[in-house]
Amino acid sequence: MALTQTKVCATLQRMSKPPFKGLVRGIHRWDLVAITINGIIGAGIFGLPAKVFALIGAYSLFAFVACALVVTLIILCFAEVSSRFDQTGGPYLYAREAFGPTVAFEVGWLIWLARLTAFAANCNLLVSYLGYFWPGASSGTWRPIIIAVVVVSLAGVNILGVRQAAIAGNFFTVGKLIPMILFVVAGLFFLNPHAYSLGPVPSSGAFSQSVLLLIYAFTGFEMAAIPAGEVHNPQKHLPRALLIAIAVVALLYILIQVVCVGTLPELAQSQKPLADAGTRFMGAAGGALISAGAIISITGNLNIVLLSGSRVPFAMAEQRQLPALIGKVHSRFFTPHIAILCTAAVMFVLTLKQSFVQALTISAIARLLTYAATCAALPVLRRTNAPAPLFRLRGGTIISVLALLLSGWLLLNSTLKEAITAAIVAGIGLLVYLAYRLLRSNDPDNS
Repeated sequence: MALTQTKVCATLQRMSKPPFKGLVRGIHRWDLVAITINGIIGAGIFGLPAKVFALIGAYSLFAFVACALVVTLIILCFAEVSSRFDQTGGPYLYAREAFGPTVAFEVGWLIWLARLTAFAANCNLLVSYLGYFWPGASSGTWRPIIIAVVVVSLAGVNILGVRQAAIAGNFFTVGKLIPMILFVVAGLFFLNPHAYSLGPVPSSGAFSQSVLLLIYAFTGFEMAAIPAGEVHNPQKHLPRALLIAIAVVALLYILIQVVCVGTLPELAQSQKPLADAGTRFMGAAGGALISAGAIISITGNLNIVLLSGSRVPFAMAEQRQLPALIGKVHSRFFTPHIAILCTAAVMFVLTLKQSFVQALTISAIARLLTYAATCAALPVLRRTNAPAPLFRLRGGTIISVLALLLSGWLLLNSTLKEAITAAIVAGIGLLVYLAYRLLRSNDPDNS
């Protein structure tokens, strides 16, 4: 009897407690690996092999290797810096700890911009690949309807819970890797050795521009770091996930370019290089397989883009750099529903307005700037009282400087128009920061 009364009292006490209002750690170790791979492999690899080949021909193989090395150096810096933190925010949080709130806001703004433009670029390419099965998908009234269905569906999944979003991410990761692996394995039997004739050495500017374009396909790994507040033991699992993912992706990407160059003579003119190459050596079934794989891949990437992109304004609201409303957590699903809805709405508008190519390089520049901030944070955090890293990079300071130099080299090869556009949006972010800071200082409710 006494035991029963004790159980009843305990139950009543639990019921009387206020509901938990914070995020839940529903992302586990292998979920994190899948999220990282999903974040990197999106739309870029389905379009960029042709664009890079058009710039520098067979030397595009070296551009893929060069880009993989640059990104690996940046990821090594992320591995150490991320192992210090277990909160939501990723590069925004690292910049705040190392450089203060002003730089952090600008980094957060650029991360959010990169996610928005990446979503717009990838969603437009998704509609394009749907055209393989449904020719009318990209024209007339169907295009905005398809975009609306994609945005609303992904927003719904993300609001229902981070565990649901992670499970969906796992499904999409497997779904995108299988067609790519089949493409590589089959294509290696149909290579034309003469297609790899190098010819005249391309100019340094053309080669650099090629690597800058490939940044779009090789990056996105930081999306795994942003929702760290919803990851189980992120300080331990995130560095491993980053390194596993870049090893898998780099090998797969280089082999894909080998197959594209060796099997598709008209690669430079192709709008869907993987689908065209697959059709060449596997017939119509090959083109359909790759097109279906592209649709799965892009949809999975869009899911992760929305997951991570919505956590950036949430983290900024937590640090009181955006209105508190954006930092609210759903009382039932424990997700930042306001941040998800706001981010999804802006993504929808941008997708309607932007094309794949228009959004591509702007996203790459914004990413490189935020990566540079994290690389610079590594030596700074080593000299401060920041939490000790669980992953300490040997020669970390040298690697961070080298990563910064390479990032600067790539940024210098962006066009003047792209640089001006990036500077304008960065300036808008600074104005937003100053305006909200002034508004808060004049609010008597804020101390």
